[in-house]
Amino acid sequence: MSGTVEIIQVVVTIAGLGVLAQILSDRFRVPSVLFLLLMGVLVGPEGVGLITPAVFGGGDGALPAIVGLSVAIIVFEGAFSLQTERLREAPRTVVRLVTVGAAITLLGTTLAVYVLLNTSWALALLIGSLLVATGPTVITPIMNVVAVRERVASTLETEGVINDVTAAILAVVVFEYVVLETRGLGMFFREFAYRLGAGVAVGVGVAGLAWLVLTRIESNDNEPQNARLVVLVAALVAYGGAESILSEAGIAAVAAGGFVLGNVDLPYRETVEQFKGDVTLLVNSFVFITLASLLSLSDLQFLGVAGVLVAVLVAVVVRPLSVMLCTIGRPFTLPERAYMSAIGPRGIIPASVATLFALELQSQNPTAATTLVGTVFLVIFLTVTFEGGGARHLAQALNVIPKRVLIVGGGRIGRSLADRLANRGEEVVIVERDPAVVEQLRGDGYTVREGDATDRDVLESAGIGNARIVALATADDDVNLLVAQLANNTFGVETVISRVNEPSNIDAFDDLDVQTVSSWRSIAWSMDNLLERPAIARWMTELDETGDVQEIEVTDEAHVGDTVADLSAALPEGAHLAMVTRDGESQIPQPGQQIQRGDHLTFLGRHDDVRTAIDYCE
Repeated sequence: MSGTVEIIQVVVTIAGLGVLAQILSDRFRVPSVLFLLLMGVLVGPEGVGLITPAVFGGGDGALPAIVGLSVAIIVFEGAFSLQTERLREAPRTVVRLVTVGAAITLLGTTLAVYVLLNTSWALALLIGSLLVATGPTVITPIMNVVAVRERVASTLETEGVINDVTAAILAVVVFEYVVLETRGLGMFFREFAYRLGAGVAVGVGVAGLAWLVLTRIESNDNEPQNARLVVLVAALVAYGGAESILSEAGIAAVAAGGFVLGNVDLPYRETVEQFKGDVTLLVNSFVFITLASLLSLSDLQFLGVAGVLVAVLVAVVVRPLSVMLCTIGRPFTLPERAYMSAIGPRGIIPASVATLFALELQSQNPTAATTLVGTVFLVIFLTVTFEGGGARHLAQALNVIPKRVLIVGGGRIGRSLADRLANRGEEVVIVERDPAVVEQLRGDGYTVREGDATDRDVLESAGIGNARIVALATADDDVNLLVAQLANNTFGVETVISRVNEPSNIDAFDDLDVQTVSSWRSIAWSMDNLLERPAIARWMTELDETGDVQEIEVTDEAHVGDTVADLSAALPEGAHLAMVTRDGESQIPQPGQQIQRGDHLTFLGRHDDVRTAIDYCE
């Protein structure tokens, strides 16, 4: 019984520390992985000694199976969150990063390890294979904390999910065919393709069966619970089925299955996402704390300065080289490329696979085992600490956090406004408290934060700290007024505009210096325009379909002093400077008129050309 009691104590401790790590992560706005690693070392042999390899039977016991299943759930959750709409943000860049970028990382890391640590080529290649991975377990928490542009976040997260699969399979093939020398190198690429293909086939098949089951579950009170369990079991079946065919094909299976299920019309998607998020939190805690507890500080000390140099080269030379080469051209700006170059923390796949390989190598080649686990964990510690902890400060320094628009209320008005702003290139986040509406909005591709907007924490999680506009579109004037107070007085938002439903409430909003739009007045104006100015009214109605009107303030000194003629000559053919507003007075632009700092320029024309004109003047 003592062994059972010991395991129970270990599991309970890990669960508690996992929750504590998440709380600390939310409090200090850094990835929870950092706290999980530190707690793992604390409870391991180097700390209080609560967890040792013997607890789970070492490399020949239950540990490999438990870690494998846990990693499967984590990878499944990351793939489930990948939406095809997000992949369209920069599809060519993603392909380059997971092919050319992965190859550069593999070769660069292998060379650094071979030269600096004086290892064999086989061991260097194994370490390089593992460190290809920049998984979602460390990327996603950073993206949740740092609200960079959607194209940057989606590219980094997609790269992480795919590279997790690549690194896991690649490392196993290298280990079996290069390190252990069980077969020649001629089988190397063939085995990699077999594992990847088998895993994807199993994952897609299991996902298809799960979808059929989910769409045919009888409607009853237990249906949401059944949907959650079916998805969880699907992940485990995909992993187990693929693993029974080929070792490490299970990672490809759960990635493929998660992606398929995440992009089909899934019943009770919202409750499934909440459930898998909670499960992932627990298994993530178990894996990181357990693996970190098995790490000996002597492993890190064994590497010395050379090990630190390897980690630094991986982070500040290999990663930037890979990203810079793969992101040449649109749609990323130079600061965005620099930020992506600096964000490449390693996570669950390198940690778990390296530990299991080290346990197997320990009896045959203890020096190789120490080098393997020490190098991998040193890179994980340094990249998670500095890249995760400094991600927000770096984003602010590079100015890659876009000024967002927060819309409170996901009804017809909020959705319509979100569509208009998104079509103009704005980063829009909707805050909505009705779970059913939230689920529908997310299904339609909107970025939504669920919660009561009168709660300060909800507004902060939605990114109000970096919002330039807050638009209040609910049908409740009391809610709109309270959020307007928070936006103005607490967060200092530049522009707050609100829908007003009752005429008697106009003065209250005016006292807060909030711009208001009265529903009854707007309808009256629209009807008057149709009666008195029908041509203009029709033109304004059709504008959203074919064209755009945008206004920008001149803040870039590069254009101060330019004449209207100079500026117009630099604009795309489909964009025109329609108005110059200076000191509150609007004027029709004259060719010889000089542009001054603080002028507001209004551009009119086709969507893309107006967007190009705005970018040119910013």
